[in-house]
Amino acid sequence: MRGLPARRIASSVLCATVLIGIAGPAAVAADNDSARKHVHAASSVPVPGADGLLAQVKGLGDVGSVLTPVTDLLNQVLKADNGQLSADQAQKLVDTVNETVAKITAAAPAAPAVPAAPAVPAAPAVPATPALPATPALPATPALPALPALPKSGDDSKGKRAPADLAGDALASLQKAVASLLTAVTSGDVSAVVPAVTGVVTGLVNVVAATLLGGGLPAPSLAGLPALPALPSTSSLPALPSTSSLPAVPAVPGV
Repeated sequence: MRGLPARRIASSVLCATVLIGIAGPAAVAADNDSARKHVHAASSVPVPGADGLLAQVKGLGDVGSVLTPVTDLLNQVLKADNGQLSADQAQKLVDTVNETVAKITAAAPAAPAVPAAPAVPAAPAVPATPALPATPALPATPALPALPALPKSGDDSKGKRAPADLAGDALASLQKAVASLLTAVTSGDVSAVVPAVTGVVTGLVNVVAATLLGGGLPAPSLAGLPALPALPSTSSLPALPSTSSLPAVPAVPGV
């Protein structure tokens, strides 16, 4: 009978070993999964100011996506015999440019709707004011000379425009220049190719400039780059005439 407790003890030890063998890897896997979730949660915290930087990166990416199809078109034209392409080949290249521009303009965020202004309550009626005695006519004030017009500086005369408007105008102008190039490279007129190519290059430069100068990107810091032109100074404008020589206005009689 003494052998029975020993067998029970051995059986209990064997069961415990089997349970540990099954539960051990599961527990380790659960701990590892919990650690991975914790690391993932910690790594999902966005970088401060990431939204603004992502907008800048997107603007640069848009420029890159436009550069490739436009430069492919220009390379094909400039390497072709007398700058002429077949209608199908030229149309295919132009369609690629237009599709790229369409993707960029379609991805631009729409302007938020302006909420309607609340209704203004009606003002209470004002009681009638008793008639005042007639006021004597005042002497005429001599007219002041007109101020000279300020010199125009680029597009400042049209008012400051939003970066999205500038980029949109630049892309629209580029598409017009590409359409003109399509006409030139399929017309058989060699003399029309160079002006059309120049127009496309200028349009592409405008797209890059609108993105770099109007897209909120950091200012270039490379030594030796020319500075942006300064606005004209107002110190050279003539001074306004003095009003000290104007006649005094007579006092209005009391009511």
